[in-house]
Amino acid sequence: MTDRALAPKREIFGWAMFDFANQAYTLLIITVVFGDLFTRVIVGDGPDYRLGNLLWSLALATSYLLVVVCSPVAGAVMDYTARRKQFLFASYLLTVVATAALYFVAPGYAMLGVLLIIISNFAYSIGEAFIASFLPDLGPPDKLGAISGIGWALGYVGGMFSAVFVLLYLGDVSEENFDRIRWVGPWAAAFFLVAAMPTFIFLRERGRPRALPSGTGYVRLGLQRVGGTLANLKGYRDLAVFLLSTFFAMSGMYIIIAFSFIYGAQVIGWDEGVRTLMFVIVQISAAVGAVGFGLFQGRLGGLRTYRVTVLLWIVAVCCIYATPQLSAFARDWLGVNWEAQYVFLVVGTLAGSALGACQSTTRALVGAFAPQGHAAEFFGFWGLSLKLAGAFSLVLMGGLQVLVGLHLAILFCALLFAVAFLVSWPVDEARGRRAAVTAPP
Repeated sequence: MTDRALAPKREIFGWAMFDFANQAYTLLIITVVFGDLFTRVIVGDGPDYRLGNLLWSLALATSYLLVVVCSPVAGAVMDYTARRKQFLFASYLLTVVATAALYFVAPGYAMLGVLLIIISNFAYSIGEAFIASFLPDLGPPDKLGAISGIGWALGYVGGMFSAVFVLLYLGDVSEENFDRIRWVGPWAAAFFLVAAMPTFIFLRERGRPRALPSGTGYVRLGLQRVGGTLANLKGYRDLAVFLLSTFFAMSGMYIIIAFSFIYGAQVIGWDEGVRTLMFVIVQISAAVGAVGFGLFQGRLGGLRTYRVTVLLWIVAVCCIYATPQLSAFARDWLGVNWEAQYVFLVVGTLAGSALGACQSTTRALVGAFAPQGHAAEFFGFWGLSLKLAGAFSLVLMGGLQVLVGLHLAILFCALLFAVAFLVSWPVDEARGRRAAVTAPP
């Protein structure tokens, strides 16, 4: 097999625009606005909000478990039938409809919110695996880091664009402002609907469909293909070990994504202006991290870059936990009166850089390790690793914060990143790329 040629710029742009579009869901629904709205207003069990946090964790974990069940089979079916764009389109429409329906979630209707989050986050999350399966088609392995970084960076730019309407017109998250802020769901859905259209216009389906064997349905076919991949996974040892490392790294990241702004509101006690500034800082630093580390990856290598980002995450999580202590240290030893919320902004820059870099590097490495002709199937396993990580970490986080509170529970993330670093040590990037090149079609 020869290296894949670089795809036309318009196709790379179309692929990256899906990241631009779907970031509205991640940012506005999961990270910044609706998660905070759900825990503090819709459930509203203050002052510690432990029930709201637990329901939020369980809703997200359930959606990720559904992806775990469906993603590998869907990936195998897509590879066989060459219908990746159709699957992607279906997940996109389901995300849009379920996200728009979040408008109807009000205080007293918490379980409706749980149901709609499960549906919308399932559709969004499985769509992540679907769009990622196109990445190996877009260029040779040594270019995938830069292409993936462009996608993630454009995603964070999309997040900033999508949030302008919320920041200018919908206002803060509060019970008094509920009638305005509840429009965050329809707005995120509309943004995703419109901004993702270039993806379906420019992105090509390069696979060739094959007829189903007599007496075999799609689900059975998918299960057979997944079983075959599992049986032969020993031939892709580096990919398998890397996916295990990714499991632990993404476990930590899913907690940060789901709870960072909840943490800011409940533990740091930030003002609305600081919350807005944190949003901007994280988006910019994540975009810079994705592009910067994507370019850096071509020189240092994907695996080394990944390990650097994991170490960066360990430092960031420790700083998140120690933000109140860092504020006190600045006051008592340096004579600087920095409130904890402003120290948290500095920590947010570090976490944002790690966020964009780690996500981009991980996706590019899976693309380099995935055999051509089996991209959707292997990215299905990547999606399985990520969403199983989300379910695992958020269930544990939900229980931990009930027992010890959100402040102390956040340290669990540092442990997860440390395990990810250690597990990645046996991976050999060159060997993993050779296995992908020499794989049978």
